[in-house]
Amino acid sequence: MATKEEENTVFDVKAANVLTKELRDVFASGKTRSYEWRISQLKSIVKMCDEHEEDIVDALRLDLSKPQLESIVYEHSVMMWVPHYSLAFNLMDILRLFSMRKPCLVRFCLAGYSGNEILTMVKNSCTLAIKELKRWMMPEKAKTSLTTFPSSAEILSEPLGAVLIISAWNYPFLLSMDPLIGAIAAGNAMVLKPSELAPASSSVLAKLLPEYLDCSSIKVVEGAVSETSALLEQKWDKIFYTGNGRVGRIVMAAAAKHLTPVVLELGGKSPVVVDSGIDIQIATRRIIVGKWGCNNGQACISPDYIITTKDCAEKLVDSLKKELEAFYGKNPLESKDLSRIVNSNHFARLTKLLDEDKVSGKIVYGGERDEANLRIAPTILLGVPQNSLIMKEEIFGPLLPILTVSKIEDSFDIIKSGTKPLAAYLFTNNKKLKEQFLMSVSAGGVVINDTTLHLAVHSVPFGGVGESGMGSYHGKFSFDAFSHKKAVVYRSFVGDASLRYPPYTLGKLRMMKALITGNLWTILRTLLGMS
Repeated sequence: MATKEEENTVFDVKAANVLTKELRDVFASGKTRSYEWRISQLKSIVKMCDEHEEDIVDALRLDLSKPQLESIVYEHSVMMWVPHYSLAFNLMDILRLFSMRKPCLVRFCLAGYSGNEILTMVKNSCTLAIKELKRWMMPEKAKTSLTTFPSSAEILSEPLGAVLIISAWNYPFLLSMDPLIGAIAAGNAMVLKPSELAPASSSVLAKLLPEYLDCSSIKVVEGAVSETSALLEQKWDKIFYTGNGRVGRIVMAAAAKHLTPVVLELGGKSPVVVDSGIDIQIATRRIIVGKWGCNNGQACISPDYIITTKDCAEKLVDSLKKELEAFYGKNPLESKDLSRIVNSNHFARLTKLLDEDKVSGKIVYGGERDEANLRIAPTILLGVPQNSLIMKEEIFGPLLPILTVSKIEDSFDIIKSGTKPLAAYLFTNNKKLKEQFLMSVSAGGVVINDTTLHLAVHSVPFGGVGESGMGSYHGKFSFDAFSHKKAVVYRSFVGDASLRYPPYTLGKLRMMKALITGNLWTILRTLLGMS
């Protein structure tokens, strides 16, 4: 229980300055650099997840009315991939579904059960880091050239120092812990600033992390704009920010004052291109799970809009309607499997997009709203104008516009007319179209014939490009994001060549040029006086 004095403590620039000094002193002691310290912290995170799963799920429910299954699947548990639906389950989850009286989801799970058990999200990140950390920390051998002969070289990964992590509200546990794991694995001291828009999750993190982790090296600062501003006034060795582009620009401007490098995980309008001649039922199910199954569209990689041909549009809409009703019932506002909108401001923003004159008449499914409970039903819009508000900004909610084109290849020009998205999705069986899509569309990540799955593949980087962000993380890429790659060259006192020392002669110049080329024939010709 916090004392009255602690509750009244103001976290300002002075307090932030003291905090960063404490972190720098701890880092300078070398405490966080050891393999043992890093491993102990990672194991403690796994233990925290195991012992406080219920607390974390409760916090997510309070913040977003997030379904228990979605919290467990996407925030921190152990899963098996369901290839047809891009969801994940383990045996405990199946038992939970029975206890929650969700037989349709049990069938949904078992129909796609692959038997390939993998660890995902927070616990997956920890387990991977624990398993691979020794290898990640080992110096990487590098080749040397004749110019430096005899020599050897390596690349040493060293921690950056004191880092700041500012997380987002839509996945408040995952987006706080995933970069934190990377910073720990790399051996840094750090501050985590959770989002004030998810207060229950922020409170849980502020309570649990000091209980399980080294609180002298890993700090949690709660608060809103003033606290974040105070932290941004400080000099950090790296800032990792997840959120929107507007705040991303503020973070980058603050970092520029100290020449601090940043990772910005932002967002954008992630398109879905749907070709003809595909299994439309599977495609729509995967789109639905990526859109409404991911926090009711409040995810940075959720499908933002669909582009398809005029011939395919009607079939696609019919299939979406059918599957949405199967998943969420005839009255989705009452569904316990859909998250609510995070707050009244975002509800008003989404309502404005939906009520624009150019758009309001384009609704072909959904559109129902419950302002008192901050709920908006899954909504499909067909044929919205490209100059409408809903097509100018990232939707970040349960609204899904569908644009139509004469030829599917015309979709590329529509995508390229906007900023580069965080993700882009294509459903097709056409090999040539896949190749054209990959060559034409620049995006942070691309998934063919599914949505959002790249988030769970830790062997590939996750991050944006252009206005959807910079830098990447996940798996080894998280370790690299918080490490400096230090070049090291080793030489002995044997083989010291006089040609690099004055006085410089024409012969030395010719030999130096030959050595720099690295071509043995040129070196031999120079030695023989033939060049």
